[in-house]
Amino acid sequence: MSEPSTLRPAWLPRGPALIGIVCAMGAVTAFTVQDMAVKWLSESYPLHQLTLTRAVIAMVIIVAIFMPLEGGWSNLRTRRPGMHLLRGFAVVIANMCFFTGLVTLPLGEATAIFFVAPLLITALSVVFLGEQVGPRRWAAVLVGLAGVVVMMRPGTGAFQLAALLPLCAALAYACLQIMTRKLGMAEKASTMSFYIQVVFITVSTAIGLSVGDGRYVSGDPHLDFLLRAWRWPEVSDLGLMLAIGALSAIGSYLVSQAYRVAEAALVAPFEYVAIPMAVFWSALVWGDWPDAVAWSGIALIGGAGLYVFYRETVRGRRNALERPMPRNR
Repeated sequence: MSEPSTLRPAWLPRGPALIGIVCAMGAVTAFTVQDMAVKWLSESYPLHQLTLTRAVIAMVIIVAIFMPLEGGWSNLRTRRPGMHLLRGFAVVIANMCFFTGLVTLPLGEATAIFFVAPLLITALSVVFLGEQVGPRRWAAVLVGLAGVVVMMRPGTGAFQLAALLPLCAALAYACLQIMTRKLGMAEKASTMSFYIQVVFITVSTAIGLSVGDGRYVSGDPHLDFLLRAWRWPEVSDLGLMLAIGALSAIGSYLVSQAYRVAEAALVAPFEYVAIPMAVFWSALVWGDWPDAVAWSGIALIGGAGLYVFYRETVRGRRNALERPMPRNR
């Protein structure tokens, strides 16, 4: 009888590659459900209240569950506090921009625009990480980028200035993940997730203390989401806030793990699973179905991501991710 390892299909990733892909898909699933819940609550609560509540809940989960799984409190010691701080600010900017855009943009469209981020990660991984990206993968990146442009529809009446917010979020997110890869060989996923929540709590508290009385509300829906007065949550909304915190903790841990153990250029395309998920939630909850132009953009983005996966697996390309797991596991 053949050994079990010989029964594995040749195209199926192995080891760190497979772990990175599964973690990335699990992370975007958690984040997409979280995004739906934040959009739902955006008409009633300020963003700084939602992010502070989310960060506190996520911190409890990280400390109580994920930290013990990876060695305990000793993981909080780090020799690179500056890098953790920069990562924290990058994810805060990404979240603030993306969630503010959700106030007026359909969830599916905002998510599609945001998905210039994995393309930016693929490109930035060459510059900052020294990873190899061949001409065919570059072509796939350009096709996916064209799909994002189609989703944004610049120069048409359908274009909204708010669409630039998910784009800004994408750039911040790409920088975050490049820094995650830099930290990955020396830090554990729970450590990186912990310090991100520390920055969230600090920034959200500072904003709440500064503008939490609502004196700067102006009538603009985006600014009001940032500056609205703090209010005690309704019982029905409290459950959603708890869910947002749990999803944030799970997603933050999984995405840190994904980019820690696998090459960024391979992991990034698998985050595209968030697009159909976001479209599903957008249609189910708000009745926002993409039109023909939007579906064309989604097809370009999804096709580009699948082609990059093909180049990395079916072609049997060996790269840095096909190595033993880092020793600190």
